[in-house]
Amino acid sequence: MTAAQPWPAGPRPSHAARAGSFDAAAAQYAANRPSYPPALLDAVEELAGRPLPGARTVDVGAGTGIATALLHARGADVLAVEPGAGMAAEFRRALPGVPLVRGDGNALPVADARADLVTYAQSWHWTDPARSVPEALRVLRPGGALALWWNTEALDVRWIAEAGRRVARFLGPDAAAEAGRPGRPGLRADPSGRLAFARRTVRWSRRVPVDTRLANIGSHSVFLVAPAERTAAFLEAERAHLLAVFPDGTVEETYDVLLLVARTP
Repeated sequence: MTAAQPWPAGPRPSHAARAGSFDAAAAQYAANRPSYPPALLDAVEELAGRPLPGARTVDVGAGTGIATALLHARGADVLAVEPGAGMAAEFRRALPGVPLVRGDGNALPVADARADLVTYAQSWHWTDPARSVPEALRVLRPGGALALWWNTEALDVRWIAEAGRRVARFLGPDAAAEAGRPGRPGLRADPSGRLAFARRTVRWSRRVPVDTRLANIGSHSVFLVAPAERTAAFLEAERAHLLAVFPDGTVEETYDVLLLVARTP
């Protein structure tokens, strides 16, 4: 197998450029990104101290609606907040009956004390906690909860660890952290220490075709903003690695969902 050439040295795309890269790939994101297991929502209810049915929930950075759909199906009264036009359009196509407003966690377009629960699925790291923490506290009612979660790949699974090392060699360690490495999201949840987060990890897996696995990788911002020919070369090399492990073409992805929940007084 020929290794993909690493991303050339030099200035990397900005945080804002990475955040905005999803709009052009919204359909790819919706079709290939993993969802979340029912046990995650059980844990949200437990740590938040209230059931989801009837809970007034603001799902921020809702994207194409992957988490919003689960919260809605569970009975939560959900208002989605999404900054990107492309992601919002995909959301409205998939969930026409769920209200959506444009905005982001740094300045929520939501009234004071509206929510029982504010959720961020795979999106808190796109905010500035110095602004998004006060905004979440403003929007939450007394006794409400802020819940943050991320799908992170289970690096104790050998093939996943090897794939992670290939990503790190291609992108460099800092960029690789943005592509799904665990631990870092939780470290930056609230640097001020104002919130006391309870932490839970939920393991789950899914079986998908190799093409879905590759499209999932390619939907991460660090690949969306990389030079297109280098991303294509990396994904082609990755296909060969995956087929060596999964010759039938079906990949078993294993995830650890990192969940952080903080209750308000």
